[in-house]
Amino acid sequence: MNKLLVAMIAALSLTACQKAEEAASTAADQAQQAAGAAADAAGQAADAAGQAATDAASAAGDAAAAAGDAAGTAVQGAADAAAGAAAGAAQGAADAAAAGAGKVQEMADKAKEAAHK
Repeated sequence: MNKLLVAMIAALSLTACQKAEEAASTAADQAQQAAGAAADAAGQAADAAGQAATDAASAAGDAAAAAGDAAGTAVQGAADAAAGAAAGAAQGAADAAAAGAGKVQEMADKAKEAAHK
């Protein structure tokens, strides 16, 4: 009877070991699949991050170009305004000088007339 009991315990132990091995094998397969899926997801995330960085750099370049264009336009506008102001001031000075010269000529003419009388 002892031999029968030992044989039954051995058979149950063997069955339990086989079941444990099957469960471990299944778990290992699932873990391997999960690791593969995680690696794929990490690769996709890295690709997306790289694309986002490229897009951000492109947008920064576009913004810098737009800022440069705006600055160039502002400088050109300021230069045009300064040139216009300078031209206006020069014209005003020329007009004032002409008016002054006209007055001097008029006074000189009056002085000549007075001297001839």
